[in-house]
Amino acid sequence: QNMAALGGSAAAEALPVEERPEIKRVGIVFAGGPAPGANSVISVAASSLRRLGIEVVGIMHGYSTLVKDTRPLVEGEHYMIFESRDLWGLRNSRGIVIGTSRTGPGRGIKTSTDLDDPSKTGDLKNVYNSLMELKLDAIISIGGDGTLRTANYVYEYQKRLPPDAKRVRVVHVPKTIDNDYSGIDFTFGFFTAVGTIAEELQNLRADAMCTQSYFVVETMGRTAGWLAYGASIAGEAHMVVACEDVVGPLATHEVITNPVTGETHTDIRLDLDALADRIVDLILTRAKSGKTYGCVVLAEGIAEMLPEKDTSAVRNESGQVSLAQLDLSRLVARKASARYLERVGTAKKITGVQLGYESRCAAPHAFDVVLGSQLGLGAGRCLTETKLDGVMVSVTGQLDLRYVPFGDLIDSKTLSAQVRLVKAGGDFHRLAQEICTRVPPGPVSP
Repeated sequence: QNMAALGGSAAAEALPVEERPEIKRVGIVFAGGPAPGANSVISVAASSLRRLGIEVVGIMHGYSTLVKDTRPLVEGEHYMIFESRDLWGLRNSRGIVIGTSRTGPGRGIKTSTDLDDPSKTGDLKNVYNSLMELKLDAIISIGGDGTLRTANYVYEYQKRLPPDAKRVRVVHVPKTIDNDYSGIDFTFGFFTAVGTIAEELQNLRADAMCTQSYFVVETMGRTAGWLAYGASIAGEAHMVVACEDVVGPLATHEVITNPVTGETHTDIRLDLDALADRIVDLILTRAKSGKTYGCVVLAEGIAEMLPEKDTSAVRNESGQVSLAQLDLSRLVARKASARYLERVGTAKKITGVQLGYESRCAAPHAFDVVLGSQLGLGAGRCLTETKLDGVMVSVTGQLDLRYVPFGDLIDSKTLSAQVRLVKAGGDFHRLAQEICTRVPPGPVSP
């Protein structure tokens, strides 16, 4: 596909690519949770643009700065202008040099028609006004699927401006340690997070061997099992369960009633008792081979699949399960311990542990530095060479750059971003499952 044909906007369609004005000042904004390699993206994007004489503005603490209707924005407090010294040694450093926040402009926008409603686009108007105040010609957005959604809002909002209004080009770089992004095979930070959690898993495995006990370890991964599977493989876990595994005996069905409309639908839910029995079967199977220890990995997303009776008290205003309140790993560990005592007649120590936050600002793995650097360079090249708008920077093959239009990643009706699950039964899924302990269909006898 012709690069010049990608990412057209109303303003872009009015001007051929070769006639679009040269950019002189570019902003970089990071939003959502941290990920190793964040500074690789930022440093290379900034340095590549500065070498072309373009001024680069780092927006501090995400969209929380841009959405506030407070003027003026103050250098050093709300934004920074990157100088050469700011980039020295930044590529391999931990954290995020410009900070982050979870502020998401346009949270009330549910459909494309909402973008035409001034009462719902007030935050986007503030963002646009901030971009104008900063005299930006383009913005590089770095973040997860929610930030991609915000980037698309900003892009779409500008389509609805008067024809003579200035446009700020929008380019997005995908970020998530969960690796569940459509449009790219692996996101920066994923392999560092896998390595960090895997190292902790091996520490717990050694502890379990010493104490003849089991650990149930909860990892991040709210929707897809990429992180849980990767950590299980690299950390030599003995069982792993993610959303993709809630089938067969682990699955149950529950009729859900909408409290407003009264309409009902049937959802697949995780049978917590069946999961406890599966863990007991694992313990008994390994015991027959003289192995009295083990580690079980759970993706946090299976908490969303628990029956309503187990989660109604810990759901937030948006309907999501509060994972901190639920404490999935300890809940499952308690259930499995009780079930083991019931089936075997003796106690077994099973401890629940949450892992994840430790990995978000770990020192980035070399691969994540290389990947982040290419994505950062790609963002700069996208703006200066291909002069695109409304695209996500991606890579394929041997880190060859490609640019994916927002329209290929965003649902046109709901404006939500697509999530990439692990293909159940696919090669990666089979790798994760087939190198774990083989547990025969239960129940396994003591």
